[in-house]
Amino acid sequence: MAHHIAVVVGSLRRDSFNRQLAKAVISLAPADFTFEYIEIGGLPLYSQEYDADYPEAGKHLKQRVEAADGLLFVTPEYNRSMPGVLKNAIDWGSRPWGTNSWANKPGAVIGTSVGATGSALAQQHLRNTLAYLDVPTMGQPEVFIKHDPAVINENGEILNDGTRKFLQKFVDRYVEWVKRHTAA
Repeated sequence: MAHHIAVVVGSLRRDSFNRQLAKAVISLAPADFTFEYIEIGGLPLYSQEYDADYPEAGKHLKQRVEAADGLLFVTPEYNRSMPGVLKNAIDWGSRPWGTNSWANKPGAVIGTSVGATGSALAQQHLRNTLAYLDVPTMGQPEVFIKHDPAVINENGEILNDGTRKFLQKFVDRYVEWVKRHTAA
């Protein structure tokens, strides 16, 4: 059975380190897993006034999330938390009240940042939000990597054997996680 994964990268930067990490992880996945980047940069700032007349960008996000078998969140850390653009996308996907598109989708959270903690605090905030939204989020292994172009380059190629082995362990565990949560 094929599994389709929605990838949400919490950075809008063209040369995002987190998009590079996402590419690296995707390259290690088995052939029966497909991945789709959910673009979040075009979403307006969420306001409850939109609930009565949901904009196309919000509808599109919800449709893509609902079509997915699993979720992969890849987040940088801004000021010890997740980026506002990522929180905004999560809010869009959970609204209007009672139509939470994220619920019950098996998820994982990873990230990279230039700081020594490699997005650990942002990931914790994101995990708290996802727990509230009923996203069963894989706990281990945790992946917070201090960005280094000698480890993962701008094309998402993994240049370090230790990092490749670690990320393969993550991917293998994530594949099991998704399959367990989507078994009928």
